Amino acid sequence: MKLIKTEDAVGQVLCHDMTQIIPGEYKDARFRKGHIVTAEDIPVLLSMGKENLYIFELGEGMLHENDAAERMCALCLGEGMTRSEVKEGKIELFAARDGLFRIDREKLCAVNAIDELMIATRRGDTAVKAGDKLAGTRVIPLVIEEEKLRAAEKIVGGRPILEILPFRLKTAGVITTGSEVFRGRIEDKFTPVVERKLAAFGVSMTEHLTVGDGVENIAAAIGRLRESDVDMILCTGGMSVDPDDNTPGAIRASGARIVTYGAPVLPGAMFLLGYFDDGRPVMGLPGCVMYAGATIFDLALPRILAGVEMTKRDFTAMGEGGLCLGCKPCTYPNCGFGK
Repeated sequence: MKLIKTEDAVGQVLCHDMTQIIPGEYKDARFRKGHIVTAEDIPVLLSMGKENLYIFELGEGMLHENDAAERMCALCLGEGMTRSEVKEGKIELFAARDGLFRIDREKLCAVNAIDELMIATRRGDTAVKAGDKLAGTRVIPLVIEEEKLRAAEKIVGGRPILEILPFRLKTAGVITTGSEVFRGRIEDKFTPVVERKLAAFGVSMTEHLTVGDGVENIAAAIGRLRESDVDMILCTGGMSVDPDDNTPGAIRASGARIVTYGAPVLPGAMFLLGYFDDGRPVMGLPGCVMYAGATIFDLALPRILAGVEMTKRDFTAMGEGGLCLGCKPCTYPNCGFGK
């Protein structure tokens, strides 16, 4: 620290908060630790009785926290995001559009491993809406070695750590399976739930077929939807191990490449995901999607709608956090399910 005359402090960094008191009106920190003094600040400081100030002297190769925060922000700020102004060395990032929030986790961990740098984010691979807070970043000390920022920039390599992918898939074809529904013995309560979940992401159910049991019937229905222009195909019901539950076999028979039949998630263990040669996804939805507040379908759907092709590894990683606690009322996604 160094003591200098206030008139000579323009461009210098304050070492501590400076409180201004206006009797009956105001008592608070008028200038906070780390503030860079401007010419406009000088009359205010003098009116506060501050004729001398303690300031930091930035040595060679050192950065003020605000300058460092700007460079940290640049490491994170991807397409579809906005940012706050820098305040006390911190910058926050927000979603500028609805979409899938994605994180380069390897780079995030590598940057956070550098002493005195930090990036805190919400969980990745989740749906966000415009205006949602995504991340906050800053450096820990008031001044920091520039070399640490250079090391972080080398890790990131010019592509931001964070991004928001827009939801690309807009239409769906739904196949309701089960002879009990096909013959009108019971009401179809599954399809309205699926339609509602899709609509929450702006997806329209443009095709709907109801078929009886049997691999051939279901596979033929899938084939008809493949000839339409729907972006994805969803089959409801028939996903368990009962002899007359034929949906998994029908999806295989339709020519789909199966990514997974089964996932370490409850509810939703019997979920199936596959892809056709043209990249269109096909899903088999277990009965829990019809009655549970949140299931594997809610975890996978945002990624699928954003055009992210999911892998077996994506599903195996869901085991930790994949147990829904069945809270009443359900607060998903503001809970630990899938996180």
